[in-house]
Amino acid sequence: MFSINYRDSRPIYEQIMDELRKMIISGVFAPDEKLPSVRELAQQLAINPNTIQRAYRELEQSGYIYSVPGKGNFAGAKHEVDEDRRAALLNTLSETVRELRYLGVSEETLAAYLSEGGNKK
Repeated sequence: MFSINYRDSRPIYEQIMDELRKMIISGVFAPDEKLPSVRELAQQLAINPNTIQRAYRELEQSGYIYSVPGKGNFAGAKHEVDEDRRAALLNTLSETVRELRYLGVSEETLAAYLSEGGNKK
């Protein structure tokens, strides 16, 4: 599924959160699709199950996943994402756009890039 970078300064649970978030956003996990169990993912990555549990708990708090007792964890619906996460992403985007403008990227280039979903090179 994915691997852990032990040289990364971020904690392992944050790396797992980021990877799972990317997979949910990109459609690898469809809304309401079951995620790997805590035990299964911990064995696959050879890390403590508590680390996986923490990542899942944080993702649930921000609305990317939800849990069903006795059934497991599932990818959440797009509209359920935490407002704090949405605000943080918009702030990051705003800072990035300001920097791109400073570096001379035109409004037209930015608009074209955003309208194509970030796929323009």
